[in-house]
Amino acid sequence: MPGSFPPLQTAPSPGSGLSPRFQALLTAEPLESQAALDIGTGWGRLALWLAPRCRRATGVDRDAAAIEDARRRAAAAGLTNAELVVFDAEAGEYAAFAPDLVAAHLCMSNAIIERAARVLPAGHVLAFVALHTDQWRETGRRSRFAYDESQARRELEAAGFALEHMEVEREVTEFASVEQGLAAAIALEERWKSDGRWFRYIKFLEEGGRTLTRAHLIVKARRQ
Repeated sequence: MPGSFPPLQTAPSPGSGLSPRFQALLTAEPLESQAALDIGTGWGRLALWLAPRCRRATGVDRDAAAIEDARRRAAAAGLTNAELVVFDAEAGEYAAFAPDLVAAHLCMSNAIIERAARVLPAGHVLAFVALHTDQWRETGRRSRFAYDESQARRELEAAGFALEHMEVEREVTEFASVEQGLAAAIALEERWKSDGRWFRYIKFLEEGGRTLTRAHLIVKARRQ
């Protein structure tokens, strides 16, 4: 789920870091008449991008510091239709937000899919970007938040969604040396050391591996 967030003065603008394909899937919907709910908003990247395009945009996150940051950003941008709320999206229900659209960027779980299904009217959309199982495959450890295509399809159909779009955006960086491979992942060292991935990645490089994979699953599904 969302982790640390950059300070207000150095963070990118709303929408930066979002896949253009994901943005296109969202803007294909009649956003101007809809209330959007952004799950796991963090500092508000997606919610603040949605707000100027929607009737109302609500971003929720269980990290109170991130929500306070998002509120400052919304105020600085002059957004009057953006609400940022401290809320655990895997424990609470979404009815109070009355969404017409549920979206999430790198915050996804079966519990979120189930709760979106319970609140969305028939014909309305759940759209998300999730980690794909190929993310950081060189570490030999799958993220517990990652989905493959068959798993995502199965969970969506079980919750009553009809899948309309699914694709994997994959970026594979290649290195000429072990040193380059280590340098590329240095920002992840502390986190990877805590769960053993750092040592597996070093072993991968020492055995001749020269890649690092980033992979996201982009999904759009409609409530039946």
